[in-house]
Amino acid sequence: MSDTGFEKLPARDRRRFPGISSRAYEHPADRSALVALRKLSGFDTVFKALSGLLPERSLRLLFLSDTVRVGETQFPHLHRMLLDACYILDLEKVPQMYVQQDPNPNAMCIGLDEPIIVVSTSLVELLDEEEMRAVVGHEVGHALSGHAVYRTILLFLTNLAMRVAWIPLGNITVMALVTGLREWFRKSELSADRAGLLVGQDLQASMRGLMKLAGGHHLHEMNVDAFLAQAEEYEAGGDLRDSVLKILNMLPRTHPFTTVRAAELKKWAESRDHQRIMDGHYPKREDDKDTSVSDSFRQSASHYAESVRTSKDPLMKLVGDLAGGVGDVGGRLRDKFAGRPSEGRDGAPEGTGGTPDGERGGKGTES
Repeated sequence: MSDTGFEKLPARDRRRFPGISSRAYEHPADRSALVALRKLSGFDTVFKALSGLLPERSLRLLFLSDTVRVGETQFPHLHRMLLDACYILDLEKVPQMYVQQDPNPNAMCIGLDEPIIVVSTSLVELLDEEEMRAVVGHEVGHALSGHAVYRTILLFLTNLAMRVAWIPLGNITVMALVTGLREWFRKSELSADRAGLLVGQDLQASMRGLMKLAGGHHLHEMNVDAFLAQAEEYEAGGDLRDSVLKILNMLPRTHPFTTVRAAELKKWAESRDHQRIMDGHYPKREDDKDTSVSDSFRQSASHYAESVRTSKDPLMKLVGDLAGGVGDVGGRLRDKFAGRPSEGRDGAPEGTGGTPDGERGGKGTES
């Protein structure tokens, strides 16, 4: 392994997944957040109205007139990656792709009737071929999952919120929808990261790309293990005050934090679910119509329960305690915010067990 923490790139002999359903790679939080979004008061009304009012043709004309359309004679290497990604995920209709001049490294999949993929010039310049392949697969994953419609509405509502900010009630209504859409979209990014890995089939390239999004061109100055350690420190560090700050920091964002995305992707790459897909065992699109909504709810609930159980975040630990019926919750909250050690049920500081030295079970501690 090199000093950046990556081994040599694997051979480019990649597996294909005929008829694969997006359910194969969708993160449980993505599905549950979308269900919650659809239940948000007024969402159906707004969605139906915007679906008829958004200028789909105008959007396409805008990209056609002021960006570079990817094809056999323009950015041909991106064109080949796009065809390859659609072949691997068995997406029959290849989306149009455009390169847009933008100093910010970014990519998106938008559109109502048909998805359009847009990548920025700075992203093309930042990533190498295999890293870019994962990004193209990421966007094709969005297209296969049908995320483009909701992403388009999110962009529209975000702009609308800025225009009606002076109308108190109007702004509150729009921002409620924007907040719900952002929460879903952050989860959908975790799904699309998985799709990018299925296309690139090179975890190191996916991780390098995420590191470059966080730290720029200086890959020789970065290390994947240290980068992942940041994610663990972010999750476990601090007290309940930091947990609240994490939520506040996340609310205005459309994407999860980069270190968190890297940690989530690595965890999934090492999972049995990922290995089963690579072995050719995955849900098929032809069976989507028979999918039970209740099954999706159960999977999502199971995921969240496991997340709460294994999380090192102080707030998630407290949620786990609440679910487990731990008493004196008010006292635990007060102590955590005040920075004092929590007390056990018998009044002794937590961890001592309230028993004299020598009566504790297990190994003692040395001074």
